[in-house]
Amino acid sequence: MTRPVAQGAEPGGGAAGAPRPPQKRAQGRPGAARPAQGGARRAIARRVKLAVARVDPWSVMKLSFLLAVAAGIAGVILTGVLWLILSGMGVFADVDRVIREVQPATAEPFSIMDYIGFGRVISLSIVVGVIDIILMTAISTLAAFLYNICSALVGGIQLTLTDD
Repeated sequence: MTRPVAQGAEPGGGAAGAPRPPQKRAQGRPGAARPAQGGARRAIARRVKLAVARVDPWSVMKLSFLLAVAAGIAGVILTGVLWLILSGMGVFADVDRVIREVQPATAEPFSIMDYIGFGRVISLSIVVGVIDIILMTAISTLAAFLYNICSALVGGIQLTLTDD
């Protein structure tokens, strides 16, 4: 029983755009699966030599700024936690007691907590963090410019990469 082929239809039996049944691949074609010859082959690691010829100073500035901000926040948190631990252990009270014993009775009483109170220590830590952010960002950006100048003279850093 033969069917007539309609105009615009494919001769394989389906209309244009209709899915065709899967066909078997020939063994000689490039995409066909081939059995491994001589057992499993060992993968050969490629080695590529590259040179870092230029570093973008704008990218270095952005990255160093973000890392410096993270370091500044970590420094403030670390300072606060360390102060709370020392205060909880009574270190500041002991130091204050030792200073009162050494201090003459005629002088005004001295309290170390007037100078190293929690608010003052955290404020100083924030100021140091802001200065650190500015300096780290500026020095890293300057280092990128200097690297670009030096790499133009000597060719940059040579890297050898492998895909193990």
